[in-house]
Amino acid sequence: MKDEIRKLALGLGFDACGFTTASAPVSAPRFQDWLAKGFQGGMSYLERNAAKRMDPQLVLPGARSVISLAVSYHREPAPTDAATAGSASDPVGGASPMGVVARYARHTDYHDVLAARLRSLSAELDRLAGQKNSSLWYVDTGPLLERDLAQRAGLGFVGKHTGLISRRLGNWFVLAEILTVLPLGSDASERNHCGSCTRCLSACPTQAIVAPFQLDARRCISYLTIENKGPIPSEFRAALGTRIFGCDDCLAACPWNRFAKEGRLMREHYSSELEQPRLLELLRLTDSEFKTRFANTPLLRSKRKGLLRNVCVALGNVGDSSALPDLRRAACDPEPLISEHASWAVEQIVARAQV
Repeated sequence: MKDEIRKLALGLGFDACGFTTASAPVSAPRFQDWLAKGFQGGMSYLERNAAKRMDPQLVLPGARSVISLAVSYHREPAPTDAATAGSASDPVGGASPMGVVARYARHTDYHDVLAARLRSLSAELDRLAGQKNSSLWYVDTGPLLERDLAQRAGLGFVGKHTGLISRRLGNWFVLAEILTVLPLGSDASERNHCGSCTRCLSACPTQAIVAPFQLDARRCISYLTIENKGPIPSEFRAALGTRIFGCDDCLAACPWNRFAKEGRLMREHYSSELEQPRLLELLRLTDSEFKTRFANTPLLRSKRKGLLRNVCVALGNVGDSSALPDLRRAACDPEPLISEHASWAVEQIVARAQV
């Protein structure tokens, strides 16, 4: 049965498929400790559903197995390295400075891309189980410790940057999972292969990886530019460089990327316009224009106020006097989150001009 399901999953476009039991991950206490330290920042939902995350039986009663799935978003040739392009010291200023978007977000929203395929796979599981609603699927949105389950299913190992690393896909993939009442058994768990390497810790612009396997989300640029709904703390703004949605630096530093293979499914959903959009164009977007431009992409999640907040910080880091008219208009935006960061950006540019 496992072979049949794996063949179907790969046929649907998934790049890897592994199996494990629906028992609680042994890493659950580490998750509790992470929450106790406050490393989750403003992601209060992690606390609300902590019990479910630590026990899949609370998510789907009677679950016997978890099917862990991976989809690669790697491209050949590789996109511009975000670790380089995102630096505030890069010569990307001038009349048309550009922002950097995390690699996964340069595609159609993977949640939408994978949903239909997961429904198809779940329908087959229901058929095999002989009952409806015998399975439950998620695309990294469910209350599960999905990286821990994926490691136990043999898809990869949790690296020192706390992301999952695959020896076949590198760091460039997203996860999905299906809980099922079917007793499918387990694949061999993957062991850690980081060794003595600490490149990801050194690469982090804000030192968010406070120790191996410990990430303080409150310092992480991906959190600050996406999950964080409020102002970006002043002490981290320069470190954002020109990153306006997410950060790839710790992932890009990993030596296992030399084995990364281009994803089959996400290839057709790539948009070059999302690679390095022009900051001043973004700053001029109205709410309706924002929704139209970023419909069906991950950037829609940030909403106009979140993205333009990030754009203002990027312009404050690399913009010159040509950006001042647009920033001064943005400083009058009725949305306080935008106006405050635009005013900060004006101050940064004016200060540089006076040096």
